[in-house]
Amino acid sequence: MSTSTKIYRFYGVNGAIELLRPGAKWEWTGGVGFTRWDDERPKPTKEEVEETMEKIKEFEDSINTIWTKEQLEEIGVYTKAIEESSL
Repeated sequence: MSTSTKIYRFYGVNGAIELLRPGAKWEWTGGVGFTRWDDERPKPTKEEVEETMEKIKEFEDSINTIWTKEQLEEIGVYTKAIEESSL
């Protein structure tokens, strides 16, 4: 991995929903959307979540992040552990 490798830190459903409805309690199933919504505010639509995710990605793409080799190694180990646990 290059030290300028793009690693999205905020992009995702969690980040989008936190920006849209801070502190809401919810569950999301990929391909389905919300499977639980425990909040007095109306749940955002799937389209709102997707639009917010795109804005987050555009923002992250605009930042020239440079990682150290040690950070990339840590992230690589962490990513590999996640991949193996989901098998």
